[in-house]
Amino acid sequence: MFNETFFSDLVQEDTEELIQLINPEDHSDLNSEDLPAEIGILPIRNTVLFPGVVIPITVGRKKSIRLVKKAYKGDRLIGVVAQKNINTEDPGVEDIYSVGTVAKIIKMLVLPDGNTTIIIQGKNRFKIGHILGEDPFITANFELLDHSFPKRSTKEVKALMQSLKDAAGKILQLNPEIPQEAQMALDNIHDLGFLTHFLSSNLNTEVGQKQKLLETNKGLDRATLLLEMMLKEVQLLELKHDIQKKVHTDIDQQQRDYYLRQQIRVMQDELGFDGPDQEIEVLRSKGDKMKWSEEVKKHFLKELDKVSRMNPAAAEYPVAMNYIELLLDLPWENYSQDNFDLKRARKVLDKDHFGMEKVKDRILEYLAVLKLKGDLKGPILCLYGPPGVGKTSLGRSIAKALKRQYVRMSLGGVHDEAEIRGHRKTYIGAMPGKIIQNIKKAKSSNPVFILDEIDKVSSDFRGDPSSALLEVLDPEQNSTFMDNYLELEYDLSKILFIATANSLDTIHPALRDRMEIIEINGYTHEEKIEIARKHLVPKQKEEHGLKPGDVTFHKKALSNIIDGYTRESGVRNLERRIGSVVRNVAKSIATEEEFSKTITEKEVKDVLGAKIFDKELYQGNDMAGVVTGLAWTQVGGEILFIESSLSKGKGKLVLSGQLGDVMKESAMAAISYLKANADKLDVDYRLFDTYDLHIHVPAGAVPKDGPSAGITMLTSIASIYTQRKVRGKLAMTGEITLRGKVLPVGGIKEKILAARRAGVKDIILSQRNQRDIEEIDTQYLKDINIHYVDNVDEVIELALLSQKVKVPMSFEFVDQAEKS
Repeated sequence: MFNETFFSDLVQEDTEELIQLINPEDHSDLNSEDLPAEIGILPIRNTVLFPGVVIPITVGRKKSIRLVKKAYKGDRLIGVVAQKNINTEDPGVEDIYSVGTVAKIIKMLVLPDGNTTIIIQGKNRFKIGHILGEDPFITANFELLDHSFPKRSTKEVKALMQSLKDAAGKILQLNPEIPQEAQMALDNIHDLGFLTHFLSSNLNTEVGQKQKLLETNKGLDRATLLLEMMLKEVQLLELKHDIQKKVHTDIDQQQRDYYLRQQIRVMQDELGFDGPDQEIEVLRSKGDKMKWSEEVKKHFLKELDKVSRMNPAAAEYPVAMNYIELLLDLPWENYSQDNFDLKRARKVLDKDHFGMEKVKDRILEYLAVLKLKGDLKGPILCLYGPPGVGKTSLGRSIAKALKRQYVRMSLGGVHDEAEIRGHRKTYIGAMPGKIIQNIKKAKSSNPVFILDEIDKVSSDFRGDPSSALLEVLDPEQNSTFMDNYLELEYDLSKILFIATANSLDTIHPALRDRMEIIEINGYTHEEKIEIARKHLVPKQKEEHGLKPGDVTFHKKALSNIIDGYTRESGVRNLERRIGSVVRNVAKSIATEEEFSKTITEKEVKDVLGAKIFDKELYQGNDMAGVVTGLAWTQVGGEILFIESSLSKGKGKLVLSGQLGDVMKESAMAAISYLKANADKLDVDYRLFDTYDLHIHVPAGAVPKDGPSAGITMLTSIASIYTQRKVRGKLAMTGEITLRGKVLPVGGIKEKILAARRAGVKDIILSQRNQRDIEEIDTQYLKDINIHYVDNVDEVIELALLSQKVKVPMSFEFVDQAEKS
């Protein structure tokens, strides 16, 4: 593209004068004799001056003005050189190129604002030699450079000239901003050198590219390089022209499409086909059949009228249509009929799940009240327990018992509030929240709604989903639940919400307050056997293509799998182990190999290998300082041993076994109580300063923590200091205070079952744990004596025997020291 300023800002003269100015007769080279030995250097921005070319320059720098005025009074010759950086205000020698053009000042005009405009014509290329000075302006020696254009017009020169003119003509044709006088100027140029310099000066490219042209010594090389640049400019202009033409065509196409759509609509009306208007009428007729409140109906008709006025080609049209279809798809007043046959409900719950009596009783209570009253706000139940105990599947059984629709929403990892409340319609890709989406999927406004893993909801910069759930799970608020996308109140009060959680600590306190917590502690060993026999084995047979009579599991085989290959509160891993055995049978049937139709302990070992877990058993009381404790874990109850030993030292305490802070504090409390009551326990106080105490809880690689080992640690320490034996087959659990009070602990059912499996006969508990024992089935308490205590003295009296273990040398040392 040419530089338009050359044609508009040069001088205000007519076309003939302009042509004479750009193609003057005196554009030939200067003779060396006519030139001075030194010349003033004029740095210019944004352009490069070429020989023979006339350009106007506005001079504003003080140095440049002094140079121009002095030259204009003399021979009017100056050296014009381009700046390397246009932002340099006071360029020095290092800021300008070394090759420039000797120019002659044709005219000088002083403007009212103080600037000076000069019209100069390039004469010869030159190269700067030695710098003679920089004040008041740059002066230097210089060397003229030859143009090196051929003197005669050969075929090559003519072809090159014609190619340059053709390229220039295309640029003029593609760029309407360039005045038509430019074409006239081109037609009056018949010299290859001047044509090359004229086009180079007006080519719209970077200063660096123009300087590259000026520094090219051979004229034909310079002209060829210019032609390459101009052809690239032609390609860019053609591409720009094509893009503009395409955009213009697209706009015309949209207008054409709109016109055609209007014609199609008229023809569809004449032929009776369904067009946008017919579609809206169909939606209107569906709305007339809906059972909804007056407020919802009014809102629906308003939205429908808004859509009917829209252009179907508009971007908002499908968004509005989706919203209307959501209003029609939601079951506003559609409720499924509950089944009030309580006996049938009990059979369904018992068939699908073994145990869980508390949960089943709570569901039956809900059904009973609903049957008597006829209307009841849906309770918010939270099933809390370890993984694999059947919390989620219990929700499906409840829906089956009630004959309600079942929907499940996983909250694990949800961190966007819009997942609950929905997005506002102004956002691109907006949609309703998962609550409304699942109700739409259920096609009922009173389904059984499972909120799975509610304890794993997280929050970030996008909002707090736990806070959004407060409205959903509040019986006083959820009758007017507002979804951001729906923008209408929706009644959630008839929904039976059932949340599941593995831990209560991470649930928002306000959210936890809105739910009725029902704890599912896990299954006992006997319950797991029944679950495996009634549910897991038949399920695995069916999933692996076996018939019911192909294989049976012996009760001891199931017991062996539970004890030796799983360690969990639920039955998830148990089902996997049973599946492994069943797959082995399926392989034998498929390959026509012999196999045992009754799975015993031998077949279990052959398929699953050696036992993974060892069962902890009571280990006797032959040594002092070893006491059996009871602990609760996420996989059920366990027994653990607390060991104490004394070694000669300075009274240092060592705790090992990866104990948590709570257990460490229990140990410190036990030692403090023992020291404070040493006389009562008949312990020589000097032992505390002359022996180191080491308390260890195997296994050392397993982290342990909790408040239930206080009395166990105290008994172990008292036994090692007094060397009294611990009662045989005794276990205990409970926390202590410095005053000697025994505090209650949790997980009593699991601990009792663990003690029973380990062969323990006597258990010491806090008096306040008696209420927990009353809730345990009596069949699990057979052959176990439970002793309730209020203080530590009762624990010591029950746990320690008067019989002593053989007194070691360390105790004799104290006696001898006393005698001496």
